[in-house]
Parts: sequence; structure tokens; C-alpha cells
Amino acid sequence: MGKKRVVKQKGGSVDEGLKARSMAKTPKRKLGEGILHIQSTYNNTRLVLTDKSGNAVAWSSSGSLGFKGAKKGTTFAAGKVGELIADKATAMGVNEVEVVIRGVGSGRESALRAFTTKGIGVTGIKDATPIPHNGPKPRKPRRV
Repeated sequence: MGKKRVVKQKGGSVDEGLKARSMAKTPKRKLGEGILHIQSTYNNTRLVLTDKSGNAVAWSSSGSLGFKGAKKGTTFAAGKVGELIADKATAMGVNEVEVVIRGVGSGRESALRAFTTKGIGVTGIKDATPIPHNGPKPRKPRRV
């Protein structure tokens, strides 16, 4: 028989080149505290770190880390995004953040957990998921 060939598959891991490029764009600005906005949908997870007045300082998403298709909406991808933003925040000197979570995706909690494991304190968590008050207008009755 022939030799058995082992094929290694890279499935579900972060593209190291994209991660390194993202870390190179970290601003050199020093920041003591900020606001972390987590937007989690069924298809993607985005994190934006802002200063206290709301100006964006650093951002990342699971799509920008190299995850494609259905893998972008997973908890694993959200955790990797949380770790990357935490690394950027520590490079800027951030030691505590307020968290604003928006959306109903599966990456809500895992992005926050991965962010806090890097040693940055969380002062408060606010859920700002938009809720419709009355919903859309119903269809007109059908005339036969």
C-alpha cells in the first residue's frame, strides 16, 4: 500500500497575520478608563472601545480576524475578539471600563468574559438591546 498522508486542517482559528496587523494599528494614546461597546448579532460580533465622551479608540470584529461564514457568529470567535480588544486596551493603559451590550447573538457573554480575563476591571454592565414598542403595522385585510 502507499504511505498514509495526514492533512492538517486549520478550522476555526484566528489568522495570525490579521491579528498582528490589527495590533499594529493600536493608537499610542494613553487612556485611563473607557466604554466597551459589544454588538452581537446572529452572524457577527463587533467590539468598539471608546473614551468617556464616546470617541472610538479601537475596534475589532470576528470577521476582521479572519473568521468566515457561520463561524463569525460563534462564541469562540467572540472570545478571540474580546482578547484582541483587551490587548489593545492594556497597550493604551486602560484599567477599567463600562460595558454596553447590544444585540441577541451568542457572543455577548463570551466576548465580555474574554475581555475581563486580561485583568481589566468592569465598573458596570448595561444592556442596550433595542426593543420595539409596538412592532410593524399589520397588513391590510384581504378583499376577495
